[in-house]
Amino acid sequence: MQVGIGSMMRKMLVCAAVGATLVLGACSPIYRNHGYVPLEENLAKIEVGKSTRDDVAADIGRPSSTGLLEGSGWYYVGSRWKTVTWHAPKEIQREVVAISFNKAGVVSNVERFGLNRGEVVPLSRRVTQSNVKGIGVIRQLMGSIGRITPGQVLSDN
Repeated sequence: MQVGIGSMMRKMLVCAAVGATLVLGACSPIYRNHGYVPLEENLAKIEVGKSTRDDVAADIGRPSSTGLLEGSGWYYVGSRWKTVTWHAPKEIQREVVAISFNKAGVVSNVERFGLNRGEVVPLSRRVTQSNVKGIGVIRQLMGSIGRITPGQVLSDN
């Protein structure tokens, strides 16, 4: 009779260990990246005052966001989302790279922006002028944190 109880206890311990592993594994965060922001070494290929739109497209690709006005900048937007268990996904990082062009289509500014406590912060800047003309666009791209949920982005509507 002792053998049966010991065998049963072992099975219960194995089941408890497997169950605990599954429960703890479900609590680990899941990270998702959205958008595209070129790496710094790729941006280094772009020469302010020399590179053209075609050069930028060949070096880092065309962005998914461009300025509304003809001749304005290109905006590369990337964000990182964290999901833990059943909680709603939370955006934990957002970066915007803004590349401005002059009327001849030559790069005039290359800037990288990030977020620090909800404020737009320049992370790096290579400019021939004071800054990106469409800074309002940058603020709009960065300021939408918390207003758009992944469900709204991923819905079929």
